Amino acid sequence: MPSETLINTWRNTPPGAMPPAGARVAVIVASLGRSEEIGLLLVHLQRQTLLPARIVLSVESARDLPSDIPAGVDIIMGPRSLTAQRNRGLDKVLGDCDIVMFYDDDFVPSDDSLAQIAALFAAHPDIAGATGAVLRDGVKQGGISYRDARIALAAAPAPNPADMRDTDAAYGCNMAFRANAIGATRFDETLPLYAWQEDVDFTGQMLTKGRVVKTSAFSGVHRGVSKGRTPGLKLGYSQIVNPAYLVAKGTMRPRKAVILAMKNMLANHARLLRPEPFIDRAGRARGNWLGLWHLITGRKDPRHALRLG
Repeated sequence: MPSETLINTWRNTPPGAMPPAGARVAVIVASLGRSEEIGLLLVHLQRQTLLPARIVLSVESARDLPSDIPAGVDIIMGPRSLTAQRNRGLDKVLGDCDIVMFYDDDFVPSDDSLAQIAALFAAHPDIAGATGAVLRDGVKQGGISYRDARIALAAAPAPNPADMRDTDAAYGCNMAFRANAIGATRFDETLPLYAWQEDVDFTGQMLTKGRVVKTSAFSGVHRGVSKGRTPGLKLGYSQIVNPAYLVAKGTMRPRKAVILAMKNMLANHARLLRPEPFIDRAGRARGNWLGLWHLITGRKDPRHALRLG
């Protein structure tokens, strides 16, 4: 856990010069059981050179929140589910912003991220969505400390808006979409819990509205905090069933779904004898086989993960 001295140092250090008033960027954070991570993210949102027009924390209960929430932050409470929590956030901000930014609670954005996002969308009216550069990703490393995340940000290269390429998979920890392109589009609540691949599904829907790009115009560090994540058995099931469901829906290409599912299944089995301490490989492998059996027998309902022990 970072010290109060470290947190206060970053909270009290002034950000760079404010740019001219521009787009209204709303930030939505769906979170569960990570009050400390929310608190750190709020510090960095307060440091943005373009301050967010709205900040919405979509949580299950007050237990998910830090004790010191800045004035003006909207709180929405409701049943847990990443997709449902994000949708409640969208219902709150659409019509009152130009761009919607989704951050994971354990993401640490650079101070100019929102300003760079606003500039990117202004310069490219054909863009419906964008996902920024992830300088370090702790998901595959068992997590990155807050101090190391700050070090990575300090060493980051300057934003490069020219580095931009089309993608069919925005990364949910750090993705932005044009509000008028979102319209009635919502995250698919058939994908439960951590909603594995919900960002790809949402990207697929948004590609009917315009381009979605991966860019180095804005960046940050995804700490990959392990607490609050889906248990191994349920995630393993989702690794097989969710891609098949998205293929049937039309938001994921069949070849990509097969490669994604098999890649995860092979990784889970390859590490069974020497699993990482932060990954339940045995649970994931069992979930993979159950998911595969359900596909063979004609069942493609991701919500079955909710009924697994």
